[in-house]
Amino acid sequence: MRKKSNVPNKKDNKKKLLRAELLFTPILLITPLLVSLFLIHDWFYRGFLNGISTYNGELFIGITILIGNILFDIPFIKSLINLSRR
Repeated sequence: MRKKSNVPNKKDNKKKLLRAELLFTPILLITPLLVSLFLIHDWFYRGFLNGISTYNGELFIGITILIGNILFDIPFIKSLINLSRR
């Protein structure tokens, strides 16, 4: 008789990885969104309303983070949905 080893199989590893990705998903999605919205909000109140042009960099960084987050989030969510269906 052969003894079964304590090494987890590939199916268990995939389930654990999927669980870890699902737990980190809110952090990965919400944190960049909040940072970009904070930067755009800060630019609007300090730069646009007060007319200070030094805050235009915050607008650029905020929009860059927001667009990058949207471009990253859509394929990430699609892949999580496809992986969870398997």
